[in-house]
Amino acid sequence: MSQLLETDAHPSRPGREGWAPLPRRSRPRRASGLLAIRTPISNRSTLALGVLSLALPVIVWVGVWALGAVPDKFLPSPASVLDAGVEMAKSGELFTDLWATVQRVLLGFGLAVLVSVPLGIVMGTFTAGQALFGPVISVLRYLPASAFIPLLIIWMGIGEPSKVMLLFIATVFFNTLMTADVVRRVPRAMIDVSYTLGARRGEVLRKVIVPHSLPGMLDSIRVNAAAAWNFVVVAELIAATEGLGYRIVRAQRFIQTDKIFAVLIVIGIAGVTFDVLLRLLRDRVGRWSV
Repeated sequence: MSQLLETDAHPSRPGREGWAPLPRRSRPRRASGLLAIRTPISNRSTLALGVLSLALPVIVWVGVWALGAVPDKFLPSPASVLDAGVEMAKSGELFTDLWATVQRVLLGFGLAVLVSVPLGIVMGTFTAGQALFGPVISVLRYLPASAFIPLLIIWMGIGEPSKVMLLFIATVFFNTLMTADVVRRVPRAMIDVSYTLGARRGEVLRKVIVPHSLPGMLDSIRVNAAAAWNFVVVAELIAATEGLGYRIVRAQRFIQTDKIFAVLIVIGIAGVTFDVLLRLLRDRVGRWSV
């Protein structure tokens, strides 16, 4: 009787007599911590991988130079590059050029941040702001900044204003759009709860949207700061008398590739320093972010 009831309860279930046995599988091996997906690694491993990342290009550089595949005139040795950098530092021209370049980056990119952050907040917060500014910024961001050089020379001359404005044009539109994207990621539930608790529009903007978006906005500034350092060399091609870009052009005229490499290394170090400072600021003001 029980067998009959079981058959009636599952009339469509086939018999299991003809089923093949499940295959036996070996126990999966535990993946290495370095290859596991999103698994934290030790500080020692992080340091070792970082040193390896910096050492690999130098090893390739030394190897190509030692093999003589490229003449010394076009690919100097690391030792000669170091000597050239020390010589420029002793003469004082390296620090003078570095300070001139840093000033241009601070002025041009700083002005871009002052304009793009409030504009991005407006575009990310208000649908009307996106409708008003979104189309024109979407068009302007595709215009090459270097194409504005002739106009900037006509409008502002060959002095500092044209160089600063070139950096501004090169970074302001991208930073605006990236800031707006960060602001749009503020959870709608947080805004609704704020209104439910009696907050007004200005309070929601100041106490909810801006604090929640601040770490992401600083990350956007970090990304676009790299673009500012890339374009500062282009800006210093406009009749500059000092600056790291000017020093590269001057060294190119006399085929002083050791000085060119030395200046490039200084630009990389200065850019990384900016990035580290912004990262520290981001970690300090955005401790609550994940």
